[in-house]
Amino acid sequence: MGGPLVGVGWLAARLGAPGLVVLDASVGAHRGAARRIPCARPFDLDGALSDHDAPAPHTMPGAAAFTEAVRGLGIDDTSTVVVYDGAGIYSSARAWWMLRAMGFDRAAVLDGGLPAWTAAGLPVEEAGPAYGGPRGSFTARPRAGLLVDGDTVATALADPAAAVLDARTRERFTGTAPEPRPGLRGGHMPGAVNLPFGELLGEGGLMRPAGELRDAFRALAGSRERLYFSCGSGVTACVLALGAVLAGYPSDALAVYDGSWTDWAMRPERPAVTGRRAEPVPGDASE
Repeated sequence: MGGPLVGVGWLAARLGAPGLVVLDASVGAHRGAARRIPCARPFDLDGALSDHDAPAPHTMPGAAAFTEAVRGLGIDDTSTVVVYDGAGIYSSARAWWMLRAMGFDRAAVLDGGLPAWTAAGLPVEEAGPAYGGPRGSFTARPRAGLLVDGDTVATALADPAAAVLDARTRERFTGTAPEPRPGLRGGHMPGAVNLPFGELLGEGGLMRPAGELRDAFRALAGSRERLYFSCGSGVTACVLALGAVLAGYPSDALAVYDGSWTDWAMRPERPAVTGRRAEPVPGDASE
């Protein structure tokens, strides 16, 4: 496979090959779409592939639940996995990072996702019922540090050797646009910097070249190589993680805040600021 990103030509040439599994990790309006890449299986981030007992959406399930769900998709430890989503590169990176966090390195994101696939004139099929084929032998082997909690991020915010990058839009980061989750306060973590995930995408919704990605990260993080990524609920933060890996950052120096701004903002004890200057936001998460 040769890296965490593959093009539509690479996948088209191998579609149907033994051991290759294609996963559709679409969320929201793209979840359960009528058309899919042939034989794609649903990696359901809005369903079984999140912990619905956690207070924040899209929280990583435990190792046992993750193993059960991934085996149910027919994935073995030796499978080669390509993940895409219907928006382009949005939630597919989350599935890739989750697999990586559970010790599985044989996965890649489809560059440009379903829009790039269809733009290339490649075949799609009517989406059928959920995958019902043979179960796989996948076993989760969790890696510490790839998904982290709010306490870890709070420590990172005070660490001069680390940078916390927020993948939300500039309007949400500054608090000039409301959060999509009702009652959740706006703004950002004091000391975080804003790199909207869409700025890592270029023409056709493809990931920008490695050199441009490096420039984007270095413009905000400088020489710091320990990077933490946040967003609304830990989904598009993984697009930043993908970009950082492509830019050459060591993957063991990268972490995604599971729960991200939703987890932070719902906790009154966590400080927040709005605007480009440090304007305090009241701690009451209901405001």
